[in-house]
Amino acid sequence: MTDAWPPPCGRVVCVGETMAALAPAPSGPLADADHLSLSVAGAESNVAMYLAAHGIPSTWLSALGDDPLGARVRAVVAAAGVDVAHVSTDPDRPTGLMLKNPSPTGTRVHYYRKGSAASALGPGLLDHETLRTAALVHFTGITPALSASCRDLVTHALAVPAADRPHAISFDVNHRAPLWPETTAPQVLLDLAGRADIVFVGLDEAQDLWGTHLTATAVRELLPAPRIVVVKDGPREATAFTPEGSTTVPAPPTPVTEPVGAGDAFAAGFLTGLLRGEPPSRSLRLGHITAASALSVTGDHGPLPPRSTIDRLLDLTDEQWKNVRGPGDDIGHVDKRS
Repeated sequence: MTDAWPPPCGRVVCVGETMAALAPAPSGPLADADHLSLSVAGAESNVAMYLAAHGIPSTWLSALGDDPLGARVRAVVAAAGVDVAHVSTDPDRPTGLMLKNPSPTGTRVHYYRKGSAASALGPGLLDHETLRTAALVHFTGITPALSASCRDLVTHALAVPAADRPHAISFDVNHRAPLWPETTAPQVLLDLAGRADIVFVGLDEAQDLWGTHLTATAVRELLPAPRIVVVKDGPREATAFTPEGSTTVPAPPTPVTEPVGAGDAFAAGFLTGLLRGEPPSRSLRLGHITAASALSVTGDHGPLPPRSTIDRLLDLTDEQWKNVRGPGDDIGHVDKRS
């Protein structure tokens, strides 16, 4: 990678599996097939779709089965403005499927993705032409959990020293415990994250993986090599550690309809700010604003506020930002006493 930082505002390539997703309607139980709705779910394509919504050129690179679910996934991601021209079609393996079972105590997810088209991805994908012209490539910790070849894909991508890469690499730890052998994930994910240029990790998942005592600062100490480490502390705040120091921005209060997808939205918002040359504080705000749009819908992807609202939120003073309340139509309401 060149010495220029942040990366030039160019195309972002997001690599990983997207599945068809079935979820019950708000009033219907999962067992009632008449009340199931079909959508798509994939961390990397979520990031690509939110980047596109922010006006950042984005490409999703993956594989789908030659089946109706694959056609639906491709169409939905493309409709969000993402380049899907390089997604391959596997005639022998199916598109992955997940079932979401929300309840008052949380959402349980059932995966049907073993042997899927995307699970056959491997290091050969790194020779793809679209990666050679990318400004940034985005991976998550989900991909190395899918298969040995998928782990090799991410490992090989991150094995290239940062100074020799043609692009920056961002890595969202995105720990999905059901996909990993119990003792494997902590070291593998720490090793992979430690080789990226930009890392996203939730404080709660860092504590689950690497020690319940961890603070945001301790996470940074575990990951000294990445240029930027962003630690998200749930609905409270997010902290970006950069070579210039640390910046913490509180999250606006946001009622949660469905939490799945909010981390991907946050990553897309932060990366948008970074690619535009924004300082960490504004990039973190953009992450929070984007995450709020995901929290307000039952799917993984919700509409962003109008650009004028986003710009107004980014221009607030720190004190005014602390008094922002409400997602969706109400985001951007500021207590006039501030």
